[in-house]
Amino acid sequence: MESNVTALTELLTFFKALADENRLKIVGLLAQRELSTEQLAASLNLTSGTVTHHLNKLAEAGLVRAHAESYYSIYALQTKALHAMAKRLLAEESLPDAASGLDVDAYDRRVVADFSRRDGRLKGIPAQRKKREAILRRILVEFQPGKRYTEKQANAILERFHQDTATLRRELIGYGWLQRGGGVYWRVDE
Repeated sequence: MESNVTALTELLTFFKALADENRLKIVGLLAQRELSTEQLAASLNLTSGTVTHHLNKLAEAGLVRAHAESYYSIYALQTKALHAMAKRLLAEESLPDAASGLDVDAYDRRVVADFSRRDGRLKGIPAQRKKREAILRRILVEFQPGKRYTEKQANAILERFHQDTATLRRELIGYGWLQRGGGVYWRVDE
């Protein structure tokens, strides 16, 4: 959990640093060559104080570093750090950590509650695709993975939700969540 919080904080710092037009321009200028605060200020038509503020945000995220040259601070883009940070923070396997602790099924539960009667039967089959998908995901859990169902058995499950079993069957097959062949139906699991 602590590593998730640290990664999320680092991710927010990274994106906040780049979520400003002037900071993006500074990164673009520093990608070409090292520059002083005054040179950046002149190029951007900003005050040195404003540029220093932006440079501090970029430095906080590890995107730039400064070194002294005479009495000037010269800034350089940390391209290796930028690539490493982007690769680490935006890795496909680490992005879901940004949503850890959040309820990914909340929408489905709300839709099912809105379209269901007290006995669990549907008031109707939603016309909107996203809502229909939520209903179908709820119905799909009634089909056991690996088990084959005759059409009569499949209809018995679907009938508990709505009388239009043909539409529900067709929709589940259309989404690729159920397969049909030889008069039997089965759940498709990835």
